Amino acid sequence: MVGSPPSPLTSKCWGLIPPMIAAVAGSFAASAIIGPIANRAHMDFTAHMVGHLLLGMIAPILLVLAAPITLALRTLDVQSARRLSKLLKSWPLRILSNPITASALNIGGLWILYTTGLHGLMHQNALLHALVHFHVFIAGYLFTASMIYMDPAPHRFSFMFRAIVFIISLAGHDILSKYIFAHPPGGVTKEQAENGGMLMYYAGDAIDVALICILCYQWFKATRPKGSLAL
Repeated sequence: MVGSPPSPLTSKCWGLIPPMIAAVAGSFAASAIIGPIANRAHMDFTAHMVGHLLLGMIAPILLVLAAPITLALRTLDVQSARRLSKLLKSWPLRILSNPITASALNIGGLWILYTTGLHGLMHQNALLHALVHFHVFIAGYLFTASMIYMDPAPHRFSFMFRAIVFIISLAGHDILSKYIFAHPPGGVTKEQAENGGMLMYYAGDAIDVALICILCYQWFKATRPKGSLAL
């Protein structure tokens, strides 16, 4: 059975969805930097961890789902779009889009943040504080974009490879949350570290389940026999 083509109204409404998702992602990221959560994060490690989840996990997933590269390629003029396409094929982005590199920047950066004196130092220096938050967001975006391909990706890796890297990264995130629970970062009380560690563990896993579902759906869709679900 052949379905009818989407109506212009449906296409127009669908075209509004990615920018809306991107706006929601931006609002989540902004709430981790400014506002009540950000203000409380300076004195409450649990609030800090809420900000980490918003900035480093939820906002990046939503931004990847919004397919910003695709949106840019559709709205830019021809010359600018060609420059962007050339940039996507460059060797620096080939390295950054590698799941291993993205995972090292994401999970490795968190280990450095919470197992060294960096967490305490960033609350004493505004520039360092901004750089850490920028890294958390960008690393989260690169990691998510390297796991699920919503945008054009010239340097693609197999589903099996991405799944293996993802499992290792998930283990690293969970181990870190347990380490925080038992070894509070500098300037953090034991009670706050326990609450923050548990939040990082359970909420982080819940967010990762969504990413796993998307990855598995894409894998299933790419490998199922053509026409197997046709009516």
